[in-house]
This record gives sequence, C-alpha cells and structure tokens, in this order.
Amino acid sequence: METVIGIDLGTTNSCVAVVEGGQPVVIANRGGYKTTPSMVAITEAGKRLVGHIAKRQAVTNAEHTVFAAKRLIGRKWDSQQVQNAVTNCPYTIVKGPHNDVRIQLRGKVYSVPEVSAMILQEMKMIAEDYLGHSVEKAVITVPAYFNDGQRQATKDSGRIAGLDVIRIINEPTAAALAYGFGKTQDKTVAVYDLGGGTFDISILEISGTGVFKVVSTAGDTFLGGEDFDLRIIQWLVDSFRDEHGIDLREDRMALQRLKDAAEKAKCELSAVEQTEVNLPFIISNARNEALHLQRALGRPQLEELTRDLVERTVQTCEQTLEEAGLDKDEIEEVILVGGMTRMPLVQRCVEKFFEREPSKGVHPDEVVALGAAIQGMALTQEQSEMILLDVTPHTLGIMVVGGYFEELIPLNTTVPTSRSKVFTTVRDNQTAVKILVMQGESHRADENELLGEFILTGLRKAPIGQVEVEVTFEINADGIVSVHAKDLETGQQQSITVTATSGLTVDEIQNMVSEAKDFAVARRQSDEAEGVTQDAQKLIAQIEQLFPEVEQVVAGSDFGRDAIEKARGVVEKARALIKAGKLDELSEQIDALARTQRMFKGVVGKVS
Repeated sequence: METVIGIDLGTTNSCVAVVEGGQPVVIANRGGYKTTPSMVAITEAGKRLVGHIAKRQAVTNAEHTVFAAKRLIGRKWDSQQVQNAVTNCPYTIVKGPHNDVRIQLRGKVYSVPEVSAMILQEMKMIAEDYLGHSVEKAVITVPAYFNDGQRQATKDSGRIAGLDVIRIINEPTAAALAYGFGKTQDKTVAVYDLGGGTFDISILEISGTGVFKVVSTAGDTFLGGEDFDLRIIQWLVDSFRDEHGIDLREDRMALQRLKDAAEKAKCELSAVEQTEVNLPFIISNARNEALHLQRALGRPQLEELTRDLVERTVQTCEQTLEEAGLDKDEIEEVILVGGMTRMPLVQRCVEKFFEREPSKGVHPDEVVALGAAIQGMALTQEQSEMILLDVTPHTLGIMVVGGYFEELIPLNTTVPTSRSKVFTTVRDNQTAVKILVMQGESHRADENELLGEFILTGLRKAPIGQVEVEVTFEINADGIVSVHAKDLETGQQQSITVTATSGLTVDEIQNMVSEAKDFAVARRQSDEAEGVTQDAQKLIAQIEQLFPEVEQVVAGSDFGRDAIEKARGVVEKARALIKAGKLDELSEQIDALARTQRMFKGVVGKVS
C-alpha cells in the first residue's frame, strides 16, 4: 500500500503525520520539533530558508521573510483582508496579473501558492527523511470556510511541491477523524478550531461504525492568532507614539520585533497573569538617540484588548447550531483545536456557550495532521470501513436577470453532490447566455464572490422564454466546483471547472513545479554534503585527540614517525576537500580517516 502523508498547512505552524502499524503518528523535523513554523525567507545571498531557520533570522531580514501566507492564498488583490495585510506585514505584497496576490522578495515576485509550496515541500522532505523513501501522495487540510478559489490555490501549492494531493479536507473534520478514530460509540461533537489565521466551527455526528458526517460548518478565514497579535502590536505602537511621537510601524525591523514580542507575550499570558515586553534599542529618534520599549502587560488587559475577537467566534458557533437544527444540550463533546484555544478567555467563553467543559483529549497543534493521515489511509486502503461525509460551507449559484443570485446548492449540503435547474432566455432572439458562477449568502449577486464565467452559444432564435437551458453544478469530494450548461433542445453544452481564482495559469504552475524540483535536488545534495562533512570532521577531531598519546608511544621509532606523518597527510587532505566542497572525493577520504583512527586506537590500546 502506497504511503500517504497528512499535512496540516497552518497559518503559524505546519505539521505532517503518517499512519504506521494502523496508528497515526506525527513526524518530528530534524530539530526534533513536531510542528514547523510556516515561514519562508530569502537571504541576501539568494538562499531559501524554511521553518525554524527562517523564523530565527526574521528580525534581521524582516522585509524578505514571509509569515501567514495562508491568509492571502486564493484571495483577490482588492479585498479588504489583503489591504489590511499590506499595511501590517513587513514584507512587500503586490498585485498579480490576474488580480491575485503576489509577494516580492529580493527583487523576485512569487505567487502565494508558490510560497505555500515551499512549506509543503519542507513537510514532504521531513516525511521522506523519517520514512526513508520518497513520498508522492498527500491529504492536505484547509479551513472549513475556505472558498473554492482558496481550495484550488492550496491544491496548486501541493502540485508545485511535487505532491499528488488526493484529497483536500476541512481542518475541523480532520480533527474529528483523529478524535473518533478507533472509538465505537455514537457521538455528536462540536469542533471549535481557532488557529493562527482562521476560525472554524463544525458540528459532526460520529458513529461507532466509522461514519463521520458533518452536519453544519461555518467560520471566518481572517480571524485567528495573528489578529490577537495585532491588537497587542497596536497597543504597543500607540503607547510608544504617545510617549515619543514615533510610529514604529514605519520601520520594518521594528515591526518584526514587535510581532515576535506580541506573540511571545500572548503565549506567556496563557500560563501567567503578567508579562513584560522589553525591546531595547527599538529605534532611534531625530537626534540619533536610541529609544527603548518596555511595557508590562497583564492577562486582564490582553482579554480586554481581544474580547470582541473571541465574541465573534461565539456568535459564529450560535449561527452554526441554528443551521444544524441542534440545541446546546445535544452536543456531547466540544473539541478544542488550534493554538489559540490555549488562551484562558477562549476556554471560558467556549465552556460558557456550550454549557460544558471542553474536551482536553486531543493535542490542539497535532490533531489536524493526524486526521489528515487517517483520511489518507482510508482513501488508499481497499477494505477501509471509514466513511467521511463533508459539506459545502457556502451557497453556490448563478446570477440571473435583475442582478439577483439564484441558489443551486445550499450551504451545508453534503458533498460530493450535483444539482440542476432549468432557466430560459430573457430576450427575443437570444442566441447566447453568459453563466456567472457565484458563491455566497446574499440575494444580490454583486455582494457574492464570482468564481468563474463561461458562455453557451448557438441557441435557437426564438421569443423570450422559449429556449430552455439546464444548468448543473457539481462539487467533488475536495469541495471543488464544476458547472455545465446545456441547451435542452439541441443538446449543445458548455462547462467550466472553477480554477481561475487560484491566480495561476497552467504554464505558471508548470514552471513553478520545475523550479521546486530543482530546489529539492539542490537541498538533498546539500543535506548529503552536510552529513559527509560532519562525519569527516568528527573523525578528524578523534584522530587529533589521539596524536599526543600515539607520539608518546612511538617516540624514537622511525616506523612510528612515518605513520604519524602519513596520518597528518590524511587529515590535511580531508580538510582541503571539505574546504573545496568536493563531496565524492571526501566520501572516499572518510575511509582513509576511519583506517587511521582504528590504527591509532590500536596503538594506544596495546600500551594501556
């Protein structure tokens, strides 16, 4: 059975898991961490950094270090959320050729799916290092409230990273899969998922026979830990400006230091009542005097700054319960997912709303990746009894005459699904119809999101209302939409699979796939060189430690002196090969080093 990895592509951190021996396990990266920062940087020398190494240099390279790219993926340039990010992010966000969002680093412009692909590629490599073989297939999670464009863009990211994305599943659903895996009792659960960039709430019915049915889902794709950080940053910026008359947001390095300090303070206040933000030499004033920022922040103050954000999540929970037709007492378990659920205010508000203490039975940072791995196993295992029934989080339809939105598939419809409706021409002698595919909850078409459009031509000339066109919407298991329009009289039809909103053309994706492959080869070679170099350096150090003892043993012996000189030559040659980066020759020289080390140990051992 082919290995399928599960990837939680998070706003703040990402995580990868696999099922081994029937049990899902999270794979630690080379640093031993089970989550990897979703950060990408390009150094001055043009080197790409991903994860912890990117985060460590973010302050000194703020303008060329990307974080929270997930909040931008699949969005349009002119959306309010993107414009907010342009203001608050130290890196440069620019408009793409398809009204999409791009990021400029070191003079090169990257698409957001391309940046996300760098993180996915890192997850792929972490899994391959652990498993000892290449991995091609993956299940990737997305926020339940992601729209079609955001899902498409995420699939594009996987493809660029060299992955065959066999399924996109919703994060709360993945968490429920991990929670219910192996359990044999029926339960109705609510998954409250507040992560670094997004919020989701899903109600699921879990049966002991392995059926996971999503009843209702809702969320906010621009509400998460980043917004809590921004409230702290704003508070720090305002107080500093009041004291010194300087806006720290105008300095990119200062802004990155503020972000790091805000995130650290927020995390600390989940465990303690008070913390201190201390940023010496944050900026210089007009007289070139160094200024420092030092502020005490207490948990009650943080809760006051962010209470409305938590209340927004509770309002969404209320809406979701109504749409599911359930009362609070019918929810048997509340599962907390995402790092922000560690915040005491969040836990109190969730407990108060659902009138029950949330479950602590899952790891908030790892459970989504575990669920994705379980889904991957179920999709590739022929005799799997697990069935996942997810829903579409948005209403889908088309624009009709008068600028109204005609619904074809209501939100919270179980997917995959297909729905059809018959429409008629709206003018005499009309020979073509334009189908505008839309997604949203407003009756006005212009208040919803346009997913794509196409034209059905060749209609018979006839009076208004006499030509009938059947429009069919299909949503696959990934939540991706296809639309068909057919002239019922002639059978002529046109169709569209909604892909344009990812912001990338087929050629662009193919070029990015090639570049990513080149990077993977370079990275693998770099890793191999690093391993050989470390082995050589270790042997050199051991040999040099033995030199004094060996010289003492063979003192006065011509044979001994020759052996020592030969050993020095082996060591010097190895050093020269390390400096020249000659990997193949260094691999051969390691054998000579190992022989020298064994000989020296033998000489010393005989005497002792």
